[in-house]
Amino acid sequence: MALSFRQSEILDIAKGEGRVVVEDLAQRFDVTLQTIRRDLTELADEGYLDRVHGGAVPRTGVTNIGYEERRKLNAAAKTAMARACAAAIPENCSIIINLGTSTEAVARELLHHRNITVITNNMNVANILVANPSCEVMVAGGALRRADGGLVGELTTHFFEQFKVDVAIIGASALDADGDLLDYDLAEVRVAKTIIRQARRSFLVCDHSKLSRSAPVRLASLRDIDEVFTDKPLPDALMQRCLEWQTKINIA
Repeated sequence: MALSFRQSEILDIAKGEGRVVVEDLAQRFDVTLQTIRRDLTELADEGYLDRVHGGAVPRTGVTNIGYEERRKLNAAAKTAMARACAAAIPENCSIIINLGTSTEAVARELLHHRNITVITNNMNVANILVANPSCEVMVAGGALRRADGGLVGELTTHFFEQFKVDVAIIGASALDADGDLLDYDLAEVRVAKTIIRQARRSFLVCDHSKLSRSAPVRLASLRDIDEVFTDKPLPDALMQRCLEWQTKINIA
């Protein structure tokens, strides 16, 4: 996306001051609050900013990576992890799959599962599983993020509250050394927390690169996850914590 002059200025302000506020920007540029909110949403969708209450902050912790680039990143590892995760999911069960390229990879590995119900806020997952005639697909409502096909927001959260499923398959943008799962988007995190709460078992699909990233919003702890599917062993201290938490680590 080519940035407008105003959006470029907003980015410069955010980098210089560490935060931008909707009302201040509307006054500065003599435009409506709605116009500024639209600018901030577009900048967030493109990976430049993270939306927070009343404004936005610069995205921190890692070089911004577009969604298509993330699909290609560690592609072989994602396929291996996804295959292991899918093998742990029985047929004749209900599943929630949330946002991310790793969870999309799991959806591809479920194409031959029989008699499954998949509930998702990921349009890409829904489009993948259309090809499985033995899979009932249910898609959440909500605000569509064009950058990645994700549906987020209060409506999405309320949708997932209506279900109690066998397995939740989630991803994360970063994994902290103490076992916290982190993400950039507060709205997405609220949805993901609900997904974990509404599942009998929760599976995390997360490659080793997430250990070298940082993100500002806490999603959950590995303590809250039943099984992790990854491509390399976690650091020794974290592996020990997972043992204490009875979180199973599967290395594909």
